Amino acid sequence: MYFLSGWPKRLLCPVGSPAEAPVHVQSDPQRTLLAVLAAARLSIWYSRPSVLIVTYKEPAKSSSQFGSYKQAEWRPDSTMIAVSTANGYILFFHITSTRGDKYLYEPVYPKGSPQMKGTPHFKEEQCAPALTLEMRKVLDLQAPITSLQSVLEDLLVATSDGQLHLIHWEGMTNGKKAINLSTVPFSLDLQSSRAGSFLGFADVHIRDMEYCATLDGFAVVFNDGKVGFITPMSSRFTSEQLHGVWPQDVVDGTCVAVNNKYRLMAFGCASYRSDGTKKDPLKINSMSWGAEGYHLWVISGFGSQNTEIEPEPKSIVKQPGILLFQFIKSALTVNPCMSNQEQVLLQGEDRLYLNCGEASQTQNPRSSSVHYKPSSLAEGGFESQSLSTLLGHRHWHVVQISSTYLETNWPIRFSAIDKLGQNIAVVGKFGFAHYSLLTKKWKLFGNITQEQNMIVTGGLAWWNDFIVLACYNISDRQEELRVYLRTSNLDNAFAHITKAQAESLLLSVFRDMVVVFRADCSICLYSIEKKSEGPNTTAGIQVLQEVSMSRYIPHPFLVVSVTLTSVSTENGITLKMPQQARDAESIMLNLAGQLIMMQRDRSGPQIREKDSNPNQRKLLPFCAPVVLAQSVENVWTTCRANKQKRHLLEALWLSCGGAGMKVWLPLFPRDHRKPHSFLSQRIMLPFHINIYPLAVLFEDALVLGAVNDTVLYDSLYTRSSAREQLEVLFPFCVVERTSQIYLHHILRQLLVRNLGEQALLLAQSCSALPYFPHVLELMLHEVLEEEATSREPIPDPLLPTVAKFITEFPLFLQTVVHCARKTEYALWNYLFAAVGNPKDLFEECLMAQDLDTAASYLIILQNMEVPAVSRQHATLLFNTALEQGKWDLCRHMIRFLKAIGSGESETPPSTPTAQEPSSSGGFEFFRNRSISLSQSADNVPASKFSLQKTLSMPSGPSGKRWSKDSDCAENMYIDMMLWRHARRLLEEVRLKDLGCFAAQLGFELISWLCKERARAARVDNFVIALKRLHKDFLWPLPIIPASSLSSPFKNGKLRTVGEQLLKSQSADRFLNLEIDAGLSNVQRSQSWLSNIGPTHHEIDTASSQGPQMQDAFLSPLSNKGDECSIGSATDLTESSSMVDGDWTVVDESFSTLSLTQSELEHISMELASKGPHKSQVQLRYLLHIFMEAGCLDWCIVIGLILRESSIINQILVIIQTTEVDGEMLQNIKTGLHAVDRWASADCPGYKPFLNIIKPQLQKLSEITEEQVHPEAFQPVTVGKTPEQTSPRAEESRGSSGHGSIPQGEVGGSGMVSGKEENTTCAEEEETFQDGTYDCCVS
Repeated sequence: MYFLSGWPKRLLCPVGSPAEAPVHVQSDPQRTLLAVLAAARLSIWYSRPSVLIVTYKEPAKSSSQFGSYKQAEWRPDSTMIAVSTANGYILFFHITSTRGDKYLYEPVYPKGSPQMKGTPHFKEEQCAPALTLEMRKVLDLQAPITSLQSVLEDLLVATSDGQLHLIHWEGMTNGKKAINLSTVPFSLDLQSSRAGSFLGFADVHIRDMEYCATLDGFAVVFNDGKVGFITPMSSRFTSEQLHGVWPQDVVDGTCVAVNNKYRLMAFGCASYRSDGTKKDPLKINSMSWGAEGYHLWVISGFGSQNTEIEPEPKSIVKQPGILLFQFIKSALTVNPCMSNQEQVLLQGEDRLYLNCGEASQTQNPRSSSVHYKPSSLAEGGFESQSLSTLLGHRHWHVVQISSTYLETNWPIRFSAIDKLGQNIAVVGKFGFAHYSLLTKKWKLFGNITQEQNMIVTGGLAWWNDFIVLACYNISDRQEELRVYLRTSNLDNAFAHITKAQAESLLLSVFRDMVVVFRADCSICLYSIEKKSEGPNTTAGIQVLQEVSMSRYIPHPFLVVSVTLTSVSTENGITLKMPQQARDAESIMLNLAGQLIMMQRDRSGPQIREKDSNPNQRKLLPFCAPVVLAQSVENVWTTCRANKQKRHLLEALWLSCGGAGMKVWLPLFPRDHRKPHSFLSQRIMLPFHINIYPLAVLFEDALVLGAVNDTVLYDSLYTRSSAREQLEVLFPFCVVERTSQIYLHHILRQLLVRNLGEQALLLAQSCSALPYFPHVLELMLHEVLEEEATSREPIPDPLLPTVAKFITEFPLFLQTVVHCARKTEYALWNYLFAAVGNPKDLFEECLMAQDLDTAASYLIILQNMEVPAVSRQHATLLFNTALEQGKWDLCRHMIRFLKAIGSGESETPPSTPTAQEPSSSGGFEFFRNRSISLSQSADNVPASKFSLQKTLSMPSGPSGKRWSKDSDCAENMYIDMMLWRHARRLLEEVRLKDLGCFAAQLGFELISWLCKERARAARVDNFVIALKRLHKDFLWPLPIIPASSLSSPFKNGKLRTVGEQLLKSQSADRFLNLEIDAGLSNVQRSQSWLSNIGPTHHEIDTASSQGPQMQDAFLSPLSNKGDECSIGSATDLTESSSMVDGDWTVVDESFSTLSLTQSELEHISMELASKGPHKSQVQLRYLLHIFMEAGCLDWCIVIGLILRESSIINQILVIIQTTEVDGEMLQNIKTGLHAVDRWASADCPGYKPFLNIIKPQLQKLSEITEEQVHPEAFQPVTVGKTPEQTSPRAEESRGSSGHGSIPQGEVGGSGMVSGKEENTTCAEEEETFQDGTYDCCVS
């Protein structure tokens, strides 16, 4: 496969009159010289460098006699050129080189450069020769010449009078009569009888012809448009011995070309049209290939069709010139042994293009120098070998070929890459060189004479770290097989050399065997093994077997490739010895596009070959060849084994050009049962792909290829002179990597042939591939498109079979809905008739908890069913999404339900794709915000408790519905569902889910709670609520001390919290570390609603938890002293990163305190009594919400969990200063008594805190007995009068009256100045920029 690259080059022709513009180009057989014809001028150009060497100009007198030059043809040895003219003359020119050592162009090197002029063949390779042209002979055929063709040592000329002339190169007609075409018999095929029909027209002549050496005949185009093939029936070239065939249906032929290797004739027809998207600005008069196909020489005449369109076409039409198009080609075109590799390798004139950058990374950590990043698929942990290689990049890894090697060995003829994609070898005119992608260095022959003494003839291949090549030794005149070690110096001293009997044409490696095809049409098998001889490592080669193919091969040049494989008609199950399946079972020979297989003959006893070497392996003979396929260009097979993917690895993959691809697939019985005798063990399946295949990735079920793309040059020129710029006339050509999935084609072909069990085995083996869902979707989509749009009734439709097949996989529901969404609505009925009712599929999705897929089915239902059905299913999905906390989907469903109600059902909502945060992730809606429950002592009245709201409730994406069309029935319907969900969350005591629900959907929680205060929003069972909140917020239950010790913090708050005695040394070390680490961050912490002592400071390291938050559970109560719950403290503090929470700011003097062990024990107990920081923030946010809504019973529960008496004090203040529902007060009183009883019986850790708030509870009982009327309750309002005292003052008043609170907690010592408050708030904002949020109350 060849690909255009870059822009073409324009060669500078000698300036002359328009009549001297070039019209024809023809390269010589070696493709180093090119003859360029103008009307009266013959020029010889050199190919590299592209320079003009010599020109012959016809004198005016003889030019008028001969007429203008038309065609040129080279003698096979490049010493003569025959030129035909318009008036029926043939001019014979001799080409001679100038005597002596003179060259026209020589390279000039600076002094001291390493290039030496003394190297062999230097002049021939590096210099353009000086040549002379001399006309030796003129032959007059007395009729206009229509075609000229060189045939071996003769020249075949066709003239317009219907004659064929056979002429010697010396200008003689051999003394034979010309052959009249009207006497040559033609039939529809060569097997017909000799009595064919004759042309029968006096004026029929050949317009164009080309000689086909491998078919021994001529492909011809006649002037009436008919095409044919003329071949001599014997060696004598006379009209009696000529016979012709022609196709009946071609009547507009214009030209012909021949492919000798594949024995193909291509006829150009006048009826052929391009796609017509844009008029072609280029008219090609003549073209010819350069060396190795890297260049195409084109004589352009910018067509006359442009004269009607272009206002100033003169500059284009009058300047035809020589253009040089550059190509790069696949290494498979010249070195077919590369088909065993899984890399794509393209070779250009001076560089190589590889796709294996990532593959080398996966194999070797040192190869990070290769500049590809693995794609996201590879990071997903798939075991597939090279997924990153295939799916990601369009760009190539480009390797520049060593300029030192290219100077004397251009052009590059072969290239090969090793299996790991880390080393490349290239072969030029002489010798070879190799390159390592890891070290990025080329390795050349140290002795240039050795390099120039070998010509590689049969290609080269890698075997482990060795390079195997077939070459010709010039000095010894000997064909050889050589093996070079990559790691040693490139020198014949380190090579293993084996002499060969005949010239090697093709070479391939299979495991530890080398197969060579030779010019005598024989195949030779060698064994290759690694040998260590002293310090040197070499490889030894021995002949194993020779197979003659001369009976089957008419010409050795026709063999495209030869491959040794383990593929056979037996698939390994029926073989007597299973290991034989992995041996070299058969030879695959591509003979001019026919794939021939010869497998080993296992029918009889093993025949022992008589051989002088008794240690040599005895190999079975091969059976007679069998033709497997036609039109084969490339063959891929692998010697790897994989039990999970036997279908793919034991298959044979064929590229058949325009016919697409074929796979020869093995068929295996299920569960190792015996195969059916009537079933074939292999099947040939054809399938079409949209790219040209260059490599097959067997396990990944992918084909890799390359594709030409064009980039138009955005020209800013507007002047007519700019139209001559090639950048304007031609697009810039780039070659891009591409890949294609083929698995769905194979599965479909198996299903068509009723091989569903095999299809299932194959699909299950590939189900782990990341694009397997796409495979199923493609198969369903293609079958649906074909069958649903068919004009004819389909007798045996495949869609039901495909639908049944897809149901075998868990992806069935997604596959169907994705296919439907990408298909026209008109085809949906046909699809769902086969796969099932969309309502049933929707319900299956709900049962499987696959809500995103269910949402896609909802869109299908919306289009196929009445709105009532859509609403019913949408309601089901909405409720399920609410329950599962799929907030993104909930927002879509709200919009969807509104669209149904307002008649906007024509515009269905898009299916959500992003995964929404889970409900346990916190109230992300309030990320980077803070809620401040602040009050100022100097402007708040003493009689009121004020809750100042500094952040209003946000309205989410769906929040607009409460402000717009609020009286709409549909909005009411949605609100009812939201209210019902909120009510259920409260009844089930799921406060955390309630907070997420309100934050994500913009639900106005406060106003709803106000309405539900006496119903759903009241706490029915305080103990159950307390337990559930502890569990949901990962908040540990308080623990009781194992023994009562006098605490150094007796006057501080620590005395009120029960602690366990911790004497473990590990605990001491752990706590010391925690506190030391915490001191640097402790200044940023913010005090919460807590009592602050005047001198003693408290620390809390229940810090901000990241996404990897771990559950913390307390150990059961134990009397074993040392073994007490240190585990719980550790669990809570291991993931802490900052000191924060319920403790006040610690000043610098704290670090100088010497903490005793008992103090550390108190601190550790306090650490163990706190939950995660995130839970603390969420609880305080909920406390704020319930306060605003007046749900004081919930506030009490949250206050109990946080164990903060200040919260109870606040509630007491509210009860005293506002009229609160008596029923609620009674509920609070009853609930607290229940908690007290539960604490006494099951959770003694709560008793110390209940004792602290006993005065407040007593006060509450007194207020309850006053029987406040429910009607008098009003929502809390914000009042700002300067008389209000702080809650702490209120608390001190209430508590000191009962004498149960120590003096350290009394008074205004906890007040924070305004300046301090501002500072701490700012610090807090900075602290929680990582996605958390906070509440501050001072």
